[in-house]
Amino acid sequence: MSLIFQSLILGVLLGGLYALLAAGLTLYFGIMRVVMLAHASFIILAAYIAWKFSSATGLDPMLSLVITIPLFFGIGFAIQRWLISRLKPATMTMMSVLITFAIALIIEGLLGQLFTGTQRRINLPYGASSISFFGASVPVVQIISFALAALSLVALYLVLKKTRFGRALRATIQHREAAQLVGIDTDRTAGLGFGLGLATAAVGGTALSLQATIYPSLHWHWIGPLMAIIVVGGLGSIPGAAIAALVLGVMRVMLELWWTPTWAQTIFYLALFVTLMVRPQGFFGGRLAKRF
Repeated sequence: MSLIFQSLILGVLLGGLYALLAAGLTLYFGIMRVVMLAHASFIILAAYIAWKFSSATGLDPMLSLVITIPLFFGIGFAIQRWLISRLKPATMTMMSVLITFAIALIIEGLLGQLFTGTQRRINLPYGASSISFFGASVPVVQIISFALAALSLVALYLVLKKTRFGRALRATIQHREAAQLVGIDTDRTAGLGFGLGLATAAVGGTALSLQATIYPSLHWHWIGPLMAIIVVGGLGSIPGAAIAALVLGVMRVMLELWWTPTWAQTIFYLALFVTLMVRPQGFFGGRLAKRF
């Protein structure tokens, strides 16, 4: 029972990280129906920046967020305004897959050229520490990663719900033409929304670097589960993606009690297949999607 309880806690912590990473993908699709395959590669790029920052300065890798958040925000804005916005609406989804796939390969190649394929891990003074919680031993790095993800999701929620930009972004997601009719500059809003989505990759990559060994091709391990999460949660629904991430994160860790981690990972794809057969719009993409 203590092992099951510990797995449940670790599943919630992992689900929080999944929720943050999937939120960015939901923003991309919600704004312009763009399938951003390069999102996971930017996550790994942020993890490498955090590792390099920590190795070079000896400081905590989370301080690298001062660099990566504005950098990734600017890159996301540029990608949308200079690449994605030039695509024809009729072929937007298909062509965005090809373009972002190419970006992912470029990032992977550059990381491999600069750092080789050697696996890297940040040596943290608290890396091996854990906290006992009702008989469960919870690693400190996973608690920190979850806290970072939770704070980022709360900040994203407040931006979307409480700011003028957030209202403009939600209007653009819900109905682009209607947003234009009420005076919203949807092109600029879409660019800022893309920047916001890529900024979540910066935070997620830094959180990932605290607990994972990284290598250039690691993004292929992440993009499949993240895509499954946004489909199960409902395309365009940020709260739906968060709920799906928590549920699937817990299920994956619980399955590792009986299966290997590789087989437990298939729960994301099984959930994807079931969703497409039973409820293609996603299990949380109806009522919840209208809130964002």
